[in-house]
Order: sequence, then C-alpha cells, then structure tokens
Amino acid sequence: MQSLIAHIRLTRPANIITAIADILAGAAISGVAYFLLEDNAPELWGDLGWLVLATIGLYGGGVAFNDVFDADLDKVERPERPIPSGQATVRSAGWMAFLLLLIGVFAAWQVSLLSGVLALSVALLAVLYDAWGKHQSLFGPVNMGLCRAGNLLLGMSMVPGAVQEFAYIGLVPLVYVAAITMVSRGEVYGKNTKALYGGLFMYASILLFVAGLAYIQKDHWWESLPFLILLAYFIFPPLMKAIKKQEPALIGKSVKAAVLALILVNASLAAAFSGWMVGLVILLLLPVSLQLARVFAVT
Repeated sequence: MQSLIAHIRLTRPANIITAIADILAGAAISGVAYFLLEDNAPELWGDLGWLVLATIGLYGGGVAFNDVFDADLDKVERPERPIPSGQATVRSAGWMAFLLLLIGVFAAWQVSLLSGVLALSVALLAVLYDAWGKHQSLFGPVNMGLCRAGNLLLGMSMVPGAVQEFAYIGLVPLVYVAAITMVSRGEVYGKNTKALYGGLFMYASILLFVAGLAYIQKDHWWESLPFLILLAYFIFPPLMKAIKKQEPALIGKSVKAAVLALILVNASLAAAFSGWMVGLVILLLLPVSLQLARVFAVT
C-alpha cells in the first residue's frame, strides 16, 4: 500500500485536476458546450470522457518521468520524494510513466486522428522537458508552456476545425506556464529577482489578454471578470511576498498557488467563450484540487 501511494504521489494528483480543466476549457472554446444537450450528446460526452482520460495519462506520465530523470538530484534537494526515499524505484516509476503516456495517446486517438497526434506531441514534449528542456534557461519554460498549450488544443479537437481557428489561444497557457516554470527555479535556493518580476509581468499580460478575448468574443464580456479577479487574488499576493523576501519557501508557495490557479485561467477562458455557467463548472474543480494539494505535493 505504501508503494502504491508513493507511485500515486509521483503523478501529482492535484495538478492532474488542473489538466482536466484544460480539456474542459478547450471544449468550451470550441463551442461544444452548446451541443452537449442535443441528440448527438452521447457521442460528444464519450469524446469528452476519452480526452479527460487522455490528459490524466499524459500529465501523470509526464510528471512521473520528471522524478525519474531527477532521481539523483532529488537525493540531494528533495530526499523526501518517493524515489530517493526508497518508496519507489526508478524502474517502477519509469514503467508507470511510460504506460500512463501510452494510455493518454491511445485514449485521445479514440476521438480523432488530430486528437491522437496532439496527445502524442504533448507526450513527446513532456519527455523532452523532463530529460533536457528544464535545464535550458530560455527553452525550458517555453517547452513546459507548449505542453499545456497542446493540452488546451486537445480539448478543442472535439470539434472539427476548432483547433485551426482558435490555436492562437494556446498562447495563454504557454505564457502562463512558462512564467510558473521561470519563477519555480528559485524554489530551492531563492534569490531569483529577475525571474520573479518577469513572472509578474507575464501573469499580468495573461489577465489583460483574456479580458481582451472576452470583450471581442461576446456582448456579455463581463461574465469572465469575476474569474479574472479571483485569478489575480490567487496569484499576485503570494508572488509579491516572494518578490519582497526572496525566500525559497515563499517562492514555493507562489508556484503552488499559480499551478492550482490554472483552473481559474481555464474558467476565465471558458466564461469568455461560453458564458459564466460553463466557467463555474470548471471553477468547481478548484476545491477538489486544493484538497488533493493538502495530501500530495504540487511542485
């Protein structure tokens, strides 16, 4: 049982909930929310279920591989993690990560060829980041951001043509997650002032961009504002504390808040394209993620 729990810890369950929010937001952007109650709804619900399973596999496998590649480093910096503590082995974690990625790609392929290709791309990008990208000062944050952008596009792939039409919205998770990745580099040793201010600028840019999208998309653009206000409240206070004191613990709290706030980013996007009720459905994932974050590590 202890080994099973250790392997579950490797998948970052609280973070997986944020990945599910990506899929739901992508579906909302594509307009599928308007068709779920029509006669062809069973098929659409089936596709949505496959994509939720896909993102669980892709995210869980991707972050588990992160610990596999970081096994030696974690012995020094994070000895409490499952692999360095001896609760899981590199071999067992590696096989689990591979199988999760395989499940993710297979599940997405049940929806469409495009969904399968997107899932495969996300899987490859995740492994690239784990093995090499995270060690690159410039490409690393972009690499991680591309994984999240691909996940959002995966949600859009339920509707033919939606990915091509709305692909530019992938810039939102790309920039947001790139900012998180950049800020997180001070989580162990602190003193990363430039990265923290860079993250502040990038977060603010995302809020303005989503507000602009909402204004362009619909008459009731204000429906996304409550979600954006909540997002700002969630990410800026801990970031400002981290900027002020430059302490690793505070930077870690800022990163954790920003990761969980991905649900709010997705809720804001969904509200901008499909209204506040769809945004609220995604927002309901936040307390689930917060509860899981009390038990399982987020970063």
